[in-house]
Amino acid sequence: MAVCLALFLAMLELSAVALSKSPTNLHDECADDHNASPLSTTFYENTCPEAEVIVFSWVERAVSEDPRMAASLLRLHFHDCFVNASLKSILLWHFLFSNVQSLNAWSFFQKLFSAQGCDASVLLDDIEGFVGEKTAGPNLNSLRGFEVVDAIKSDLETVCPRTVSCADILASAARDSVLLSGGPGWDVLMGRRDSLGASRDAANNNIPAPNSTVEILVAKFQNAGLTLNDMVALSGAHTMGKARCPTFRSRFSGSAISTGPKVNLDFLQSLQQLCSGPDSNSTLAELDLATPATFDNQYYVNLVSGEGLLQSDQVLFTGDGRTRQIVESYAEDPMTFFEDFKRSMVRMGNLGLLTGKEGEIRRNCRSIN
Repeated sequence: MAVCLALFLAMLELSAVALSKSPTNLHDECADDHNASPLSTTFYENTCPEAEVIVFSWVERAVSEDPRMAASLLRLHFHDCFVNASLKSILLWHFLFSNVQSLNAWSFFQKLFSAQGCDASVLLDDIEGFVGEKTAGPNLNSLRGFEVVDAIKSDLETVCPRTVSCADILASAARDSVLLSGGPGWDVLMGRRDSLGASRDAANNNIPAPNSTVEILVAKFQNAGLTLNDMVALSGAHTMGKARCPTFRSRFSGSAISTGPKVNLDFLQSLQQLCSGPDSNSTLAELDLATPATFDNQYYVNLVSGEGLLQSDQVLFTGDGRTRQIVESYAEDPMTFFEDFKRSMVRMGNLGLLTGKEGEIRRNCRSIN
């Protein structure tokens, strides 16, 4: 036990040194440089050239049947990429629950980096002895679209088995969802591999809450390797989709409703009335009342007029001069928003990558092989 503890502490020390030498902000290293990423737009060119066509056809079918599915698939990618379990927590897990002496170096480090970033960890189902991210607070009774991903994966496994990762499916489906809803398209970098684990704790800790302040939002995005501008641009994904009353009750409760710039009392009263029923915990509201199924810049127009549904949305206009300036620029010029959103999606898609021989290519996105 003493030897194992010493090994564990030594590993922590080495990891701390390694992390201290790593870039603290992805924007500094590879914000717009695709060559800095191990991913490629032609990754499946020879092994599965039909991959993106198959993903698009399933997303197109799903969105035509349920326009809200576009927002749901986009959100799946975001919630996947934003979960980055700390190196310390993964090391601790293996020290407590693994037979360290039986692990060879390769399998140890395979597992060591198997719960991070855009790795489809969000898709893993809970099973006996394993708790994934689906039951984390930000995801439970909230995330949708798993059946669409299942259908895409099943089709891809028929055409090109064990080739296209679930993580790449999420990245491609997110782009297609935006495009099919009237938003911009972009080249999706491919080559991610799937995790061998997940972290409910990391999901609870890393994904921003709907009542977050600007300071908390900035901190969480920076911890993930994204900038303040990325945060405001990616928040524009809330131009589509719906939210339940418990996620925005803070907008019409407490003293916040009567103070601050651009308080829209009529809007807040309409929310209060919507959520006043006995079953209001399951009541849904559109994130964007004006164009709820269209990817556009209306979200930012709403913020300027005080009609942001979530507290974490409205504070981008009321809570900080830096974010307010960006919100106003996006409200005035949709093309500026589109260009920034595309760049930020590519940056987010580069977070915490598993590539090469790391992780695996799952046969079924809901479970490891």
